Amino acid sequence: MESNEIPQSEDLNFDNRIPLEDLKKSVAEIKSELSKVIIGQDNFIELLIVSLLIDGHVLIEGVPGIAKTVTAKLFAKTLKTDFNRIQFTPDLMPSDILGTAIFNVKSSEFEFKKGPIFSNIILIDEINRAPAKTQAAMFETMEESQITMDGTTYKMDTPFMVLATQNPIEQEGTYALPEAQLDRFLFKIKIDYPSLEEEIKIIQTHHERKGSKPQELIKAVITPKQLIGYKQKIQSIIVEEKIVRYIAEIILKTRNHPHLYLGGSPRASLAALNAAKAFAAIDGRDFVIPTDVKKALIPILNHRIILTPEREMEGMSTDTVITMIIESVEIPR
Repeated sequence: MESNEIPQSEDLNFDNRIPLEDLKKSVAEIKSELSKVIIGQDNFIELLIVSLLIDGHVLIEGVPGIAKTVTAKLFAKTLKTDFNRIQFTPDLMPSDILGTAIFNVKSSEFEFKKGPIFSNIILIDEINRAPAKTQAAMFETMEESQITMDGTTYKMDTPFMVLATQNPIEQEGTYALPEAQLDRFLFKIKIDYPSLEEEIKIIQTHHERKGSKPQELIKAVITPKQLIGYKQKIQSIIVEEKIVRYIAEIILKTRNHPHLYLGGSPRASLAALNAAKAFAAIDGRDFVIPTDVKKALIPILNHRIILTPEREMEGMSTDTVITMIIESVEIPR
């Protein structure tokens, strides 16, 4: 083993101080249910699970037809929670999402009629199709899990998670998400085309279903009460000071790197910490190792950093710069 390699968790012998068997079993059940329909998206599914466990929101980017929306819908179906889908369009107004006050003739008072955002798992399809004022309506909801309307605050039910999709190719009639909106997403997950073997398996699986709908094959395996217990366990995962410093050094380097115009915010540091704890927990460990941090960094940073115009013109990607920064920081021992 090379000096910079991290041993995998299955090679480590330790006694957990936090019982994680139930959490690990539930994660395996979610993956098993989704594998009935979804082929070759293991990393995507694991990031969705991590985000759910730490109250994060996910931006999913990929070309049409690669199961972004289907995966998000089926993932929501593995949870015993409510689910709403909102199709973002150029004429969508904030009130269409949040709700509006309606005059009740009987009581002679205005009553607040809740919008579709009041659910547990929200799928926003093509989030960049709606104008800036509609996107901005999501700021408070995503950050504080609440909505303030006419001086009254309405809390969202637990869990509350936003899954948003966007197409990186077709930009006509779209509105770029503002940085403040992007920063509220825990992960930005980029979905690629499947490999040849995966494509073959997708076709075979579709043929074998003989017209049955994918939703009919998926059953709910986790309750909100279980989720609350898992989240409490994740908050108790042990993080040594050298891991905290490792995260801070990487995020700091994004702020003064010559290839970057904008680096990660402290929110990115906290996201990396929480995601690393979740990765450790679903791996059956009650402590964080550097590998957990490294697994989280690219999806956490790729939408929070901005390349300099020169590097963008050269065709350099944010993933490349993030990898360069990770490799330049010494791994804690």
